Amino acid sequence: MESGDVSNLTVPLMKLILRGDLISRKTMSGSGWFLLILTVILSALGPVTASTLTDLEFERSPATVISSLGKPVTMHCALKGTGGEEEDPPDVLWLRDSTPLQYADTNQFQVHTGSNSWTIMSTLSIEKVQLPDMGSYRCAVLSESHQILSEEGSIQLEGLPHFSVEPQHMSVVANVTLSLSCVAHGPPEPVRVIWLQDGAPLNSLADPVALSPSTLNLTGLNRTSTFSCEAHNRKGVATSGSGTITVLPSQPQNLRAVEITQTSLRLSWQPGFGGDYPIIRCTVQAKHSGEPFAAGPDKMIHNQNVNIPPATHLIGDLEPHSLYTVRVACHSSQGPSDWSPWVELRTKEGVPENPPVNVTAVLNGTEVLMTWEGPPGKLNGELQGYMVEYSTPASQQFVVDTGLDTELSINLSVPLSNVSFRVCAYTGAGQGPWTTTQTLTLITPEMEEFRGPSSPPAFSWHWWYVVMAIAGAVSIAVLMAVYVAKLRRKETRFGEAFEPMMESGELVVRYRARRTYSRRTTEATLNSLGISDELKQKLQDVMVDRHKLTLGKTLGEGEFGSVMEGLLTQEESVLKVAVKTMKIAICTRSEMEDFLREAACMKEFDHPNVMRLLGVCLQTVESEGYPSPVVILPYMKHGDLHSYLLYSRLGDCPVYLPSQMLVKFMTDIARGMEYLSSKNFIHRDLAARNCMLNENMNVCVADFGLSKKIYNGDYYRQGRISKMPVKWIAIESLADRVYTTKSDVWSFGVTMWEIATRGQTPYPGVENSEIYDYLRQGNRLKQPPDCLDSIYALMFSCWLLSPKDRPSFESLRCELEKALEDLPDPQDPDEILYVNMDESSMELGAVGGRDPIGVPSPLCLKGLDSVTTVEVHHPNRYVLCPQHETNRALSDSLESLDMPVSSSTATLPLQPSCHSTPNPTPSSDADCRAAGGQGRVQKNALAVMASLLKNEWAILSPQSKS
Repeated sequence: MESGDVSNLTVPLMKLILRGDLISRKTMSGSGWFLLILTVILSALGPVTASTLTDLEFERSPATVISSLGKPVTMHCALKGTGGEEEDPPDVLWLRDSTPLQYADTNQFQVHTGSNSWTIMSTLSIEKVQLPDMGSYRCAVLSESHQILSEEGSIQLEGLPHFSVEPQHMSVVANVTLSLSCVAHGPPEPVRVIWLQDGAPLNSLADPVALSPSTLNLTGLNRTSTFSCEAHNRKGVATSGSGTITVLPSQPQNLRAVEITQTSLRLSWQPGFGGDYPIIRCTVQAKHSGEPFAAGPDKMIHNQNVNIPPATHLIGDLEPHSLYTVRVACHSSQGPSDWSPWVELRTKEGVPENPPVNVTAVLNGTEVLMTWEGPPGKLNGELQGYMVEYSTPASQQFVVDTGLDTELSINLSVPLSNVSFRVCAYTGAGQGPWTTTQTLTLITPEMEEFRGPSSPPAFSWHWWYVVMAIAGAVSIAVLMAVYVAKLRRKETRFGEAFEPMMESGELVVRYRARRTYSRRTTEATLNSLGISDELKQKLQDVMVDRHKLTLGKTLGEGEFGSVMEGLLTQEESVLKVAVKTMKIAICTRSEMEDFLREAACMKEFDHPNVMRLLGVCLQTVESEGYPSPVVILPYMKHGDLHSYLLYSRLGDCPVYLPSQMLVKFMTDIARGMEYLSSKNFIHRDLAARNCMLNENMNVCVADFGLSKKIYNGDYYRQGRISKMPVKWIAIESLADRVYTTKSDVWSFGVTMWEIATRGQTPYPGVENSEIYDYLRQGNRLKQPPDCLDSIYALMFSCWLLSPKDRPSFESLRCELEKALEDLPDPQDPDEILYVNMDESSMELGAVGGRDPIGVPSPLCLKGLDSVTTVEVHHPNRYVLCPQHETNRALSDSLESLDMPVSSSTATLPLQPSCHSTPNPTPSSDADCRAAGGQGRVQKNALAVMASLLKNEWAILSPQSKS
């Protein structure tokens, strides 16, 4: 190829390069050096024709543009030149800071200004200008010997400051010194920074620390805080992102063992400083010394949370003379501290587990040579030696320490005498078990060895005397038992139990048999129930003598059992209790064992808001094949919470329960469930029906699985799955049958809704079989009409889809206690307990509350029932109480609320509806409505209360659960 041909190709090739048509964008992703080198190489091949670029000059250069971030920017330049039309116009190249713009959005067009002159207009467009676009701009054209450059323009950005460094989230220990950085840029400059802690400013713009880049030095930070910064310039203010500094406890110190035994280590440590957040618990981990430090929790032999104070913990079930490593981390409400360094501790020595083996004795003339082997299994320490005990009929017993030797030579003082011997190993902690005593019998001189257990001892008259004494004692005991049985049988005969006597000249009958319990009760033991040994062991310390329990009237009866009143005789008092029994005839052995297992679980509870177990006893029913278990529980005066709430709304005389009392009920349940969760106990059936009210109106969480057979209406059987309370159960438990503490939190939210609605059934109108789909669609229980927003927010947080997002019972208890403190005290006794005598003709609300005063109550109209029956639960859940029980319950409720009664009281605290008593009264319906409209009582309050107690009340009382 000739030089002219090369020259003709150079300029078009350069044009293609400048336009980016020859080399792809990926190839030209460098900074422009590749383009420059290629241009030089092409130029060396041949000079550019002189007529290509002649008389070129820029008649317009890029201007200086001042704009803001994100705004569009356009720059222009114009190139003037001369030449024929057959010549291709040169390409204008845009440079930023002397670097070619490879991918810029440029556009150029040629305008002929004469027969031999033209002007090229080139435009650079930036759709949204950014910080990298700032700099100096100029246009360039490459000639054969040099490049032609335009005047320099620039793009300058002015606007709100932007941040290059912002506060970040981090965790620090309490009382530590740290620094935070915040860097903001203009233009325009200068930029000054104001630091914010939890939204409050920490400095002013005049402070030296305000000039960007700014560094905030913090010392003694003891509270978790959120930091951010504001950047100021003359264009305005910009706010950075927030960084939360979480204050965690410092590392525990002085981890050591204060007590070391063969199988346990008692640890003590000093918890770290948690700042404003107290240390609530510590986690103790222990592992064998040989395990790697990076082993997970499943490799730990001990991993347990410990409530503090005190900062001590006992690690048991360890092996003697073994080396362990332990560490501790403590937790506050903000999170855990760092682990303490691993500390190596060794348990004390123990004795060998097994005796020596292969013990032999060989006769060698007048000597007996004994040999043995070391004990198998664990030595539990360092072996110190062996002890040999031997004796002959003609000599006393000898004990010889052989050290670590495994043989011993015994000299016989009398030839051919028998030798009895045994061996044990010992460590620094003591002797291990002895081998079985063996005897070397020497009958003839030819017998050299005999091994085996010793022969039976000769008959001894001493043992004969012992056997005779035992037989005589047993015979006397049997005779006495027969005599007592006949005597008691005689006392219960009619003809002998009632003897005719003369008193004041008349025949009388005197009853002598005082005991009414079954004669076979004393023979009923746990062994006769056929339950597991583990369950029997758990029930041993809660068994109560059946003779100490006196049964009273039946409080309620269900399909599978009943609840009765009872009196439990104690050492110095008699306690009123509730007695729960089972109907053995219709219950299987496994159901009875479940009944007792739940009772055994309750014996560990000791909290004022958790039902505790008083005892278990057995009673024998003549018609049953084996004894019936009886569980003794505290007597709950006001029954279960659901029935109490339902009666306050649907009873003959509805009772208004103030918000303070409802929130107190929720708080009591939260305290009880917090205690149960701390014991790693999952209730699985938390509902208002399973919470009881005692005489002090305190709620106790109860029925830990014992009532599954009773409230069948609240359970749904899906396929072969056992019945579940689907309207109370968590959504993940419905799907996977997985129960955790967070599933109890879901049930607690439903229970709060029950309390807020005063006993309504959750999800009305939704079938049990539809609940899962209903919840998966995002539906939840609606806010009750008179429920506080803060209380409903707590309820709703219990129903979050992810269990880990739900609050703990500890946080629920704290929030409820705070809400209870924020509520105002009731203004007068009417807000604590009263009956709406002047209700409007509106339908009774499902959630209770007060209606406007002055409108007659529908309860006082003729021909209307005082209570509308609604089938909320299965039939016979509610029973009618007798009149004397009604009056007593009314007076007890008033006493428990501490209502003052004075002659100045103008409002009637509690009054039955006009149709709640069957006794005729002289007042007419009009009089009743008039009295209700006025809302006042003309008589003394004490006289009114006395008259109330004389009326007959049809009180709905909850049927106790069996």
